[in-house]
Amino acid sequence: MSPRKHYSIALTGRAPLDLGGRTLVMGIINVTPDSFADAGRRFDPARAIDDGLLMIADGADILDVGGESTRPGAEPVDAGEELRRVLPVVEALARDGRVPVSIDTYKAAVAREAVASGATIVNDVSGLQYDTDLAPVVSGAGAALVLMHNRGRSSEMYRGAVYEDVACEVGRELEAAIARATRGGIPRDRLILDPGFGFAKRAEHTWESLARLDRLVELDRPILVGPSRKSFLTAATGERSPVERDWATAGAVAACVLAGAHIVRVHAVREMVDVVRVADRIRLRA
Repeated sequence: MSPRKHYSIALTGRAPLDLGGRTLVMGIINVTPDSFADAGRRFDPARAIDDGLLMIADGADILDVGGESTRPGAEPVDAGEELRRVLPVVEALARDGRVPVSIDTYKAAVAREAVASGATIVNDVSGLQYDTDLAPVVSGAGAALVLMHNRGRSSEMYRGAVYEDVACEVGRELEAAIARATRGGIPRDRLILDPGFGFAKRAEHTWESLARLDRLVELDRPILVGPSRKSFLTAATGERSPVERDWATAGAVAACVLAGAHIVRVHAVREMVDVVRVADRIRLRA
């Protein structure tokens, strides 16, 4: 079992994120009509806000609000529409104040408005590859940044899914993402890394990335993982719809915690909080 280093991530206007003592749970709030995992359940902002408050009650440590689907084949939406979807949700959940709010976007214009509305973390699925203006926005706002490994856009998700050693290549490419961030003025101590399960990775690549998650430890940044309800899980279980994948998600979440993840990004918060509490107990005794 790989060691899990402790980190403190500064967040503007609130207490820092303490990572490493226990695994934090990030609840997913997709304010989209075409989310693969919940069939657009939270496209109504009022429903998204209510569900976010329920996630907090169920034990979420962070809420991640997104207004554009990044599932394979998804088409992008413009910044204006994305802002229309997410800003009411970000504002309401940030006003509640109990947990930090993350904005799941790769667009500088969306990040700027979301941070002004109370978000303190930007979760960028592109690893600063899509919008060159994003790094200065994050830097200027003093926000934390999640850098996810990815290759290419959602519309061509698997074109870049060619690897000789996926764990090593993901590590090298995340190291390059760290360099992009620091060149853009974002302090290294505000960065979190995500190996990007399912993004530009076929099922076998994601399984290998999960099994070798400790490869990222040498990059010396906290690790966030997002296995929740993703299609790679069906390679183990057989075909299941996304909402039927929570048991499989639980297995992946436990494995990620034991492999050193600091944050798990999930849909079913209440159930996964129990999973990480059990896995954390095992880590304490290893």
